[in-house]
Amino acid sequence: MNRVLLTGRLTRDPELRTTASGKPVVQFAVATHEYVGGGKEKSEFHTIVAWGRLAETCGKYLGKGQQVGVEGRLQTRSWDDANSQRHWRTEIVAHHVEMLAGRRRRDYSAEAAAASLEAQALAAGIEPDPLEPAAESFVPAGPAQPADEEDEEDELLEDAVAA
Repeated sequence: MNRVLLTGRLTRDPELRTTASGKPVVQFAVATHEYVGGGKEKSEFHTIVAWGRLAETCGKYLGKGQQVGVEGRLQTRSWDDANSQRHWRTEIVAHHVEMLAGRRRRDYSAEAAAASLEAQALAAGIEPDPLEPAAESFVPAGPAQPADEEDEEDELLEDAVAA
Protein backbone atom coordinates (compact mmCIF):
# COMPACT_ATOMS: atom_id res chain seq x y z
CA MET A 1 0.00 0.00 0.00
CA ASN A 2 1.36 3.45 -0.95
CA ARG A 3 -0.60 6.02 1.06
CA VAL A 4 0.54 9.26 2.68
CA LEU A 5 -1.41 11.44 5.12
CA LEU A 6 0.14 14.76 6.18
CA THR A 7 -0.94 17.80 8.12
CA GLY A 8 1.26 20.87 7.93
CA ARG A 9 1.73 24.41 6.71
CA LEU A 10 2.66 25.62 3.23
CA THR A 11 6.20 26.99 3.12
CA ARG A 12 5.55 29.09 0.01
CA ASP A 13 2.74 29.96 -2.40
CA PRO A 14 1.84 27.15 -4.82
CA GLU A 15 3.33 27.26 -8.34
CA LEU A 16 0.60 26.53 -10.91
CA ARG A 17 1.77 25.55 -14.40
CA THR A 18 0.33 23.86 -17.45
CA THR A 19 1.98 20.97 -19.28
CA ALA A 20 2.56 21.07 -23.04
CA SER A 21 -0.61 19.01 -23.45
CA GLY A 22 -2.61 21.58 -21.48
CA LYS A 23 -2.99 19.68 -18.20
CA PRO A 24 -2.71 21.87 -15.06
CA VAL A 25 -0.15 20.89 -12.42
CA VAL A 26 0.66 22.61 -9.14
CA GLN A 27 3.64 22.16 -6.85
CA PHE A 28 4.07 23.39 -3.27
CA ALA A 29 5.90 22.41 -0.11
CA VAL A 30 4.41 21.50 3.26
CA ALA A 31 6.32 21.59 6.54
CA THR A 32 5.44 19.01 9.18
CA HIS A 33 6.74 18.86 12.74
CA GLU A 34 7.54 15.98 15.02
CA TYR A 35 8.21 16.46 18.69
CA VAL A 36 11.17 14.39 19.86
CA GLY A 37 12.52 13.87 23.39
CA GLY A 38 13.60 16.82 25.49
CA GLY A 39 10.99 19.21 24.12
CA LYS A 40 12.78 19.47 20.78
CA GLU A 41 11.02 19.74 17.47
CA LYS A 42 12.11 18.13 14.20
CA SER A 43 10.79 19.65 10.98
CA GLU A 44 10.40 17.86 7.66
CA PHE A 45 9.66 19.51 4.32
CA HIS A 46 7.61 17.63 1.72
CA THR A 47 7.11 18.48 -1.95
CA ILE A 48 3.47 18.10 -2.98
CA VAL A 49 2.29 17.77 -6.59
CA ALA A 50 -1.36 17.86 -7.69
CA TRP A 51 -2.87 17.50 -11.16
CA GLY A 52 -6.04 18.59 -12.98
CA ARG A 53 -8.89 20.30 -11.17
CA LEU A 54 -7.25 19.81 -7.80
CA ALA A 55 -4.17 21.64 -9.10
CA GLU A 56 -6.28 24.60 -10.26
CA THR A 57 -8.09 24.79 -6.91
CA CYS A 58 -4.86 24.61 -4.90
CA GLY A 59 -3.20 27.23 -7.08
CA LYS A 60 -6.14 29.58 -6.67
CA TYR A 61 -6.97 29.23 -2.98
CA LEU A 62 -3.86 28.10 -1.10
CA GLY A 63 -1.13 30.42 0.15
CA LYS A 64 2.03 30.47 2.21
CA GLY A 65 1.49 29.69 5.88
CA GLN A 66 -1.89 28.07 5.41
CA GLN A 67 -2.48 24.80 7.25
CA VAL A 68 -3.58 21.90 5.05
CA GLY A 69 -4.24 18.19 5.22
CA VAL A 70 -2.88 16.22 2.27
CA GLU A 71 -3.70 12.66 1.22
CA GLY A 72 -1.81 11.05 -1.62
CA ARG A 73 0.93 8.64 -2.59
CA LEU A 74 4.73 8.71 -2.63
CA GLN A 75 6.44 8.91 -5.99
CA THR A 76 10.16 8.88 -6.77
CA ARG A 77 11.28 9.95 -10.19
CA SER A 78 14.73 10.21 -11.73
CA TRP A 79 16.30 11.98 -14.69
CA ASP A 80 19.71 12.65 -16.21
CA ASP A 81 20.87 16.24 -16.57
CA ALA A 82 22.99 17.74 -19.37
CA ASN A 83 26.16 16.45 -17.66
CA SER A 84 24.76 12.88 -17.61
CA GLN A 85 24.35 13.01 -13.83
CA ARG A 86 21.42 11.10 -12.37
CA HIS A 87 19.03 13.10 -10.13
CA TRP A 88 16.30 11.74 -7.87
CA ARG A 89 13.26 13.43 -6.40
CA THR A 90 10.72 11.98 -4.02
CA GLU A 91 7.41 13.82 -3.83
CA ILE A 92 3.83 13.28 -2.77
CA VAL A 93 1.23 13.14 -5.53
CA ALA A 94 -1.89 14.53 -3.85
CA HIS A 95 -5.31 12.98 -4.36
CA HIS A 96 -7.04 15.12 -1.75
CA VAL A 97 -6.08 18.48 -0.17
CA GLU A 98 -8.12 20.01 2.62
CA MET A 99 -7.73 23.53 3.98
CA LEU A 100 -7.64 23.24 7.75
CA ALA A 101 -6.89 26.77 8.93
CA GLY A 102 -5.53 30.08 7.86
CA ARG A 103 -6.75 32.80 5.63
CA ARG A 104 -7.08 32.97 1.89
CA ARG A 105 -4.16 33.89 -0.26
CA ARG A 106 -3.30 37.57 0.00
CA ASP A 107 -3.56 39.70 -3.10
CA TYR A 108 0.09 40.80 -3.23
CA SER A 109 -0.28 42.58 -6.58
CA ALA A 110 -3.15 44.73 -5.27
CA GLU A 111 -1.18 45.54 -2.11
CA ALA A 112 1.87 46.48 -4.18
CA ALA A 113 -0.28 48.71 -6.41
CA ALA A 114 -1.77 50.46 -3.36
CA ALA A 115 1.69 51.03 -1.88
CA SER A 116 2.91 52.39 -5.22
CA LEU A 117 -0.02 54.83 -5.46
CA GLU A 118 0.63 55.98 -1.91
CA ALA A 119 4.33 56.57 -2.72
CA GLN A 120 3.38 58.52 -5.86
CA ALA A 121 0.98 60.68 -3.87
CA LEU A 122 3.67 61.44 -1.28
CA ALA A 123 6.14 62.30 -4.07
CA ALA A 124 3.57 64.70 -5.54
CA GLY A 125 3.23 66.41 -2.16
CA ILE A 126 -0.20 64.99 -1.32
CA GLU A 127 -0.40 64.06 2.36
CA PRO A 128 -2.30 60.88 3.24
CA ASP A 129 -5.66 61.28 4.94
CA PRO A 130 -5.41 59.78 8.45
CA LEU A 131 -8.98 58.47 8.09
CA GLU A 132 -8.10 56.42 4.98
CA PRO A 133 -6.72 52.87 5.41
CA ALA A 134 -2.97 52.42 4.90
CA ALA A 135 -1.53 50.28 2.09
CA GLU A 136 -0.66 47.50 4.56
CA SER A 137 -4.36 46.98 5.28
CA PHE A 138 -5.50 47.37 1.68
CA VAL A 139 -8.30 45.06 0.65
CA PRO A 140 -9.30 45.04 -3.03
CA ALA A 141 -12.68 46.59 -3.69
CA GLY A 142 -15.43 44.15 -4.40
CA PRO A 143 -19.04 43.54 -3.56
CA ALA A 144 -19.59 43.32 0.17
CA GLN A 145 -20.84 39.96 1.33
CA PRO A 146 -22.80 39.27 4.47
CA ALA A 147 -21.15 36.84 6.89
CA ASP A 148 -23.51 33.99 6.02
CA GLU A 149 -22.63 34.27 2.31
CA GLU A 150 -18.93 34.14 3.21
CA ASP A 151 -19.56 30.98 5.26
CA GLU A 152 -21.44 29.45 2.32
CA GLU A 153 -18.58 30.42 -0.01
CA ASP A 154 -16.05 28.80 2.35
CA GLU A 155 -18.11 25.60 2.42
CA LEU A 156 -18.30 25.53 -1.40
CA LEU A 157 -14.55 26.12 -1.55
CA GLU A 158 -13.85 23.23 0.81
CA ASP A 159 -16.14 21.00 -1.27
CA ALA A 160 -14.27 22.03 -4.43
CA VAL A 161 -10.94 21.19 -2.86
CA ALA A 162 -12.29 17.83 -1.72
CA ALA A 163 -13.47 17.01 -5.26
